[in-house]
Amino acid sequence: MPHAMQGIFPVVITPFQADNTIDWDGYARLIDWYIDNGSHGLFAVCQSSEMLFLSLKERVALAQFTVKQVAGRVPVVASGHISDSMADQKAELRAVADTGVDAVVLVTNRLAAADEDSTQFRARMDDLLSALPSDLSLGLYECPAPYRRLLTDDEVSWCAQSGRFAFLKDVTCDLDHLKRRLALVKGTPLAINNANAAIAWPAIQAGGHGFSGVMNNFHPDLYRWLMDHGRTHPDLAAELDTFMVLAAMSEGMGYPKLAKHYHRRIGTFDSVHSRTIPYDIAEKHWAVEVVLDHIVEDAARFRDRIRALS
Repeated sequence: MPHAMQGIFPVVITPFQADNTIDWDGYARLIDWYIDNGSHGLFAVCQSSEMLFLSLKERVALAQFTVKQVAGRVPVVASGHISDSMADQKAELRAVADTGVDAVVLVTNRLAAADEDSTQFRARMDDLLSALPSDLSLGLYECPAPYRRLLTDDEVSWCAQSGRFAFLKDVTCDLDHLKRRLALVKGTPLAINNANAAIAWPAIQAGGHGFSGVMNNFHPDLYRWLMDHGRTHPDLAAELDTFMVLAAMSEGMGYPKLAKHYHRRIGTFDSVHSRTIPYDIAEKHWAVEVVLDHIVEDAARFRDRIRALS
């Protein structure tokens, strides 16, 4: 079955001005950069967007702006429900749904606490679904904050078989687990989009439907090449995979501010201000700019090698 929400889905960061307001001009350029660099779709208003530090008004505005700027070129999915109470979550999700996004993404840890089981999860899921339009396409996101709530096999199967879910950002970070999920959703609309760069290429080779990891903020075009051409050029794909796995180790060096340093370098926007990472990453993560130098230079070398193939 074809999947409407598969492929390279960057988790969209939010550029801020130095005064802590959203940089809308920079955000417009960022959206176009994702699309120009091969993205199949965009996941807006997520953890990378700093959604836990955004007001509901800002979350809705980001989703609306993304839909308008994309203008139908690729699908847009968005989350943004961060509250504890179900009443507040319903209001948040309805507000995001009204922006015209192609799918509203439910955060799994909002549906069950760390000490709660599938009974509570399903009860809250049913409650949320009854409050949302029956024709609204939905997604799922195993967001790591405030804790990582992985779906059980039964929950994955139920969501897939319901026909309402088109997108799962998979955060198992385990290839065998992901393969099991691929078997569970076979023949359903639910696309399994891996979020972990360390298994990105093996997951694609195993039939994974897409990649929705943070490193799409640096080189989505290279992940797109892996999906489209990696099997035809296995030796180059293996080398590229090694580079991208090692590059992804930089995520711990102050992401998402790290990605903002990268986009300031390439001229997407000017400020690296982040609400999530308030500190100077160069002071805490020594030689981080040198690490970025290598990521930029090595990515360029791989692009040259890819161009030479044609």
